[in-house]
Amino acid sequence: MAAIKEITTMEQWQSHVASLPKTTLLIIFFHAPWAAPCAQMSQVLQALAEDYAKPGFTTTETSWVSVNAEELSDVSETYDVIAVPYLVLQRNDQVLETVSGSNVAQVRKAIETHAPTQTTTAGSTEQKQMNGDAAPVLSTIDEGIATGKRDEAADPEEELKKRLTGLVSAATVMLFMKGTPSAPQCGFSRQLVNILRERTVRYGFFNILADDDVRQGLKKFADWPTYPQLWVSGELVGGLDIVKEELDNDPDFFNKVGAAPKVEAAQEAPLNTAA
Repeated sequence: MAAIKEITTMEQWQSHVASLPKTTLLIIFFHAPWAAPCAQMSQVLQALAEDYAKPGFTTTETSWVSVNAEELSDVSETYDVIAVPYLVLQRNDQVLETVSGSNVAQVRKAIETHAPTQTTTAGSTEQKQMNGDAAPVLSTIDEGIATGKRDEAADPEEELKKRLTGLVSAATVMLFMKGTPSAPQCGFSRQLVNILRERTVRYGFFNILADDDVRQGLKKFADWPTYPQLWVSGELVGGLDIVKEELDNDPDFFNKVGAAPKVEAAQEAPLNTAA
């Protein structure tokens, strides 16, 4: 299937899944329209989907769908989506692999593992450049990234710093909490969620219990040792007590930072991330 099908309703989702042969690999792309890394990943997946639709590219039947993680929260919860972009590979109703974040090389590797291309099975010997070297089977959008060279040379601490920089500004208002808004895992997180809900604040959230790198790294990054943490426009506001203090001093605090009707959603950083 050349195009990625956008799933907009539960009925459409259920119908599509039920229509697939048991051998078809279903590639599910969870996204949020306001999350910058999702736009890049959408282009990468579209290029891959077009490649897989070419005759002879693979012997595996694939189906590519896109799901708004905010709008179809029931589907998101089924797959424990806590961050976007988030990719699920499924066959015969069984999840084979998931990839969280915008690491193109990891996404490509996961897809090719479960839907091998003719070049991966034949050792890339069929396509040749003029000089006789094997031609890389890479879409232009991810060439260089998909090789994984950048990841190999990257300093882990620096990569985490970049990741955290992206995470704290993934939405205008970002909540780093224990659990999710629908199932907080501590009283302080629950209270902060209630404050945001009462004021109809549009915010993104990150469940720090799901990723220990983020949980420990953000403490050092923010110089703030506890959770929850609320960030606004990439700047740390603080924990529950600080947020309450800000609101006591200025009841219009959230209005001044562009509060809008609440949409609870998971998100991921604009750089290589996983959660």
